[in-house]
Amino acid sequence: MSINDYPVQESLFDLGPGDEVGYRVPIACQVAGITYRQLDYWARTKLVVPSIRGARGSGSQRLYSFRDILVLKIVKRLLDTGISLQNIRLAVDKLRDRGTNDIAEITLVSDGTTVYECRSNDEVIDLLGGGQGVFGIAVPGIMKELTGTISAFPSERLDQDYEEEDKRVDELAARRTLKTS
Repeated sequence: MSINDYPVQESLFDLGPGDEVGYRVPIACQVAGITYRQLDYWARTKLVVPSIRGARGSGSQRLYSFRDILVLKIVKRLLDTGISLQNIRLAVDKLRDRGTNDIAEITLVSDGTTVYECRSNDEVIDLLGGGQGVFGIAVPGIMKELTGTISAFPSERLDQDYEEEDKRVDELAARRTLKTS
């Protein structure tokens, strides 16, 4: 058997249009270490929304990208350290428009109230020099952990015809309506 006979793990960071990979809600919850209620609330309040496919009514499945799950893990870590959801929203807003590689270069540091974004050791040292207690979340470490964990879970490609899927969902919804009437 040659090396070409083995399946190849797709790159998690090369998510071009038409080659998008997503993970369903149960996997996103398990990998991020959060509950379904947390995930649902964060999606409804637009803290972390699924970038691949949002919910579109009964029977549809949200799909979260690798980057979405990375942000979910960051939010969970910030919550675990006692930062308010309001301050976490401010931090996530700063991260929202960045690519995965850009996020991977950041260390988030907080004094318990404000979340700071540091890109160098000097910036971290400056924050520590203020004399107050701070803690840091090294995003590259989270990313490395997530990359190893998520590869064991099934993913879905976003290359199917969604008009056909919408018809299936609508047909199912119609049957349910008829059944309850």
